[in-house]
Amino acid sequence: QVQLVESGGGLVQAGGSLRVSCAASGRTFSSYTMGWFRQAPGKERDVVAAISSGGRKYYADSVKGRFTISRDNAKNTVYLQMNTLKPEDTAVYYCAATASFSRVTMREAIDYWGQGTQVTVSS
Repeated sequence: QVQLVESGGGLVQAGGSLRVSCAASGRTFSSYTMGWFRQAPGKERDVVAAISSGGRKYYADSVKGRFTISRDNAKNTVYLQMNTLKPEDTAVYYCAATASFSRVTMREAIDYWGQGTQVTVSS
């Protein structure tokens, strides 16, 4: 079983930057696709970015060009660098792990979830 713990959330002004991290336990971390989802009040939890075990990346259109996902398998950690933040980026950000990169956009395909970390962007 894999446990995921997010950190790095907080309050930032519009136009600023923030990096959230996800530390994973488990011996098979490097074999998983890792992703970040976000959920704002009254809205669906949707994928923001994902990275496969081989380094293939996916980004939602709303964050493409502003966010960068990366992973460090030696540290069992995945990162999301968020630049040029907008108020509409405000949400709880969740780390996720799945064995299937091709289905990472689907919540039902996620095998493990983190507890979430709040990111608030002020205007």
